[in-house]
Amino acid sequence: MTNRPEYRPRTFALLLLACLAVSLFCFAYPIYVIRPFRHQGVQELSVALVVARFRPIVTIIAALVAILALIGYWRAQPRRWKRILPAAGATLSVVLAFLARINVYELMFHPDIHPSFTAAREVRLDGGEKVIAVRIGREARAYPIRIMSYHHVINDVLDGAAIVATY
Repeated sequence: MTNRPEYRPRTFALLLLACLAVSLFCFAYPIYVIRPFRHQGVQELSVALVVARFRPIVTIIAALVAILALIGYWRAQPRRWKRILPAAGATLSVVLAFLARINVYELMFHPDIHPSFTAAREVRLDGGEKVIAVRIGREARAYPIRIMSYHHVINDVLDGAAIVATY
């Protein structure tokens, strides 16, 4: 006779749910707070940056614990149909561990390495539209902020000099 404690499926399900909640928080909170064109408070930004810094290791640990909890649940729950939802939760926790390593802003905002230009006399900007203006020698360029907000970086050559305009 063994002295192993018997765990109920509910204990494993709660552990799995906690792992899923931690993984979801680590994945979503930094994206929510750091998203562009939104004011971030100092404290919420600080928390988001700390979460983003540690989320790779935290989500891996949560995924591993979720897998172990699923194994325990699988053994404690004899009904197969009741195993589906916990298995989906553990799978989602593993998927979130992988997604937590992707910087969505690097995917969204990439440099414009081949900008196109129009002569100033042909451009129609709104009266209050802001631009980043650069002049080197006899050449000048204006980069509209509304375009820069999607690329954040424009690589260009101006009067023979390679430049980077950034916003």
